[in-house]
Amino acid sequence: MRAVLDACVIYPTVLREILLGCAEAGLYQPLVSERILGEWVRATVKLGPEAPMIAEGEAALLRARFPRAVIAAQPQIEARLHLPDENDRHVLAVAIAGHADCIVTFNAQDFPRHLLAEEGLDRRDPDGLLWEFHSHAPAVVEGVVGRVLARASALAGQEISLKSLLKRARLNRLSRAMGL
Repeated sequence: MRAVLDACVIYPTVLREILLGCAEAGLYQPLVSERILGEWVRATVKLGPEAPMIAEGEAALLRARFPRAVIAAQPQIEARLHLPDENDRHVLAVAIAGHADCIVTFNAQDFPRHLLAEEGLDRRDPDGLLWEFHSHAPAVVEGVVGRVLARASALAGQEISLKSLLKRARLNRLSRAMGL
């Protein structure tokens, strides 16, 4: 499965790390564009003046971990597309150019299923996608989540509960699937 990650699912660190951990484990191939990565970096401004610099470093790591993930801008495809928010056309264009199966986003209203279906694509919310991965490979997903939890706890300098970590990441279905 090839999936475009919208900026809104890359921005939260925990969610990004779980999604990318699942990709590293071979559950799917992530796709992004430089514009999507730029949106993520710009969104971190609200975390403080140093946050964009940190996000830029993390974007560089993403590029290095997944060298085939970055799809070039597709203005010729983008020009023929229509979405409720014209600023999201680039995401759909990347999905088409990257031969993606779906776009992973929280932004359901701006990616209507019927418009995506016309291009042979689906819209997936990250919780549903991760729940599906867990249904097929529970040990793999739980291993990824465990590593993300350990890293988050180490960075926080204290134990973080798995349930609260998944709740903050808006992964309620995954949390229930994991028995929390």
